[in-house]
Amino acid sequence: MKQITLCLLAGMTCWISACQKEFLDKKPNQALTVPTTLTDFQSLLDNNADINVAPYLSVTATDDIYTTDAGLSGAGVVIANSYLWQPDIYQGQTQNDWNKPYQQVFTANVILDGLAKFKPDPASQSQFNMIKGSALFIRSLAFYHLAQQFAMPYDPATAAATLGIPVRLSSDVNQPSTRGTLQQVYDQITHDLLLAADLLPMQNDYKTRPTRQAAFALLARTYQTMQRYDQAGQYASACLNIRKDLIDYNTLTASLAKPLPRALPNGNDEVLYYTALSNVNFFIIPTLTSVDSTLYRSYAANDLRKSIFFTVKSSAITQFKGNYSGTTAMFAGLALDEVYLIRAESYARAGNSSAAMNDLNFLLQNRWKKGTFVPLTASSTEDALTQVLTERRKELVFRNTRWTDLKRLNQDNRFAKTLMRNANGKTYTLLPGSPRYAFPIPDDEVRNSGIAQNNR
Repeated sequence: MKQITLCLLAGMTCWISACQKEFLDKKPNQALTVPTTLTDFQSLLDNNADINVAPYLSVTATDDIYTTDAGLSGAGVVIANSYLWQPDIYQGQTQNDWNKPYQQVFTANVILDGLAKFKPDPASQSQFNMIKGSALFIRSLAFYHLAQQFAMPYDPATAAATLGIPVRLSSDVNQPSTRGTLQQVYDQITHDLLLAADLLPMQNDYKTRPTRQAAFALLARTYQTMQRYDQAGQYASACLNIRKDLIDYNTLTASLAKPLPRALPNGNDEVLYYTALSNVNFFIIPTLTSVDSTLYRSYAANDLRKSIFFTVKSSAITQFKGNYSGTTAMFAGLALDEVYLIRAESYARAGNSSAAMNDLNFLLQNRWKKGTFVPLTASSTEDALTQVLTERRKELVFRNTRWTDLKRLNQDNRFAKTLMRNANGKTYTLLPGSPRYAFPIPDDEVRNSGIAQNNR
């Protein structure tokens, strides 16, 4: 599956690599080999090293991670500046958190443009549909990741007037890059995902390939980010109606270095679509970097996540080991536990606290030591919502969702949070609604394309 034909590898790898620096505007050599067959297109989609990766810097900026002064000094300038929410993060360095997603967008557009000229026969129609749906899904996920890191949070009242990110819908590199509105970005994401859901198969042989269930999960996540909770719940239910079983953590061995089953090719049954953070070393220096101590203490003694997700190295350092990849790769994809939490939150916000707690308790009974879990109850819909959000943070730790949650929940005074760091004798603060929730666009991109820079 992972093999790319020689001419395609030589052509497209060079083409995409040529585009990676100043990605949106640098023009590749048009004489390079262009894919034309369904096999070619599928080979591009199966280039997991480029397609199945997600931005990582925003993870270092969340309140889930803590490092010492010594850890920070050895982190490297980009990670250290992200950790401290500095105005100038990159200091001239190439930024793959921008380049990699746009590389994915470019690949998807090459495929979609090629398919527009392709006339499938009845025997190849299902393969054609899967490839088209996959390209739409990958482009949507790339746009979603870019919006989380390089745009301000989605506010339904202001999204139509808030700067988004460039939405490239063609592989023609001569088309100029512009920043539309955030509303246009999310409209494109949901539009493409709805098309993808109709084209993708119910099942796939590899978790690195999307399915209809994965498209429903990403729709649920996207609508939640947009605060359109009714639709988030609708697509969460559509996802869970296909498959809904969770891992019983009582079946896992917490003492292992990697207690969760390997996601690839098909080991972790909760994983719907596999991506990983593009830099596995975002923990800065592991021996000097810890999970936030308040977060760690929030897990009860009989909550198996405490021992499956974490290992205590010293009184000051607790390390994360609960990757849903089952390896050292930091999982950043879509999984069923997140979908349950999306639906539970949607129920709570709709005033259905009973249904919210049913979903939450179903999740937690698979996470607690057998025979010790007492189902949670809610005194009100607000209490149900608070409990769901509390468990959401504990369940999805280091899954590339916390930064988005902070941006979304900071718009509600009940859940807004001020983040603080102490480093080298100085206190750094990130206020709710701060413009630093939008990472700066790399300077070379601004310089070469002329798009507006984010205010920091």
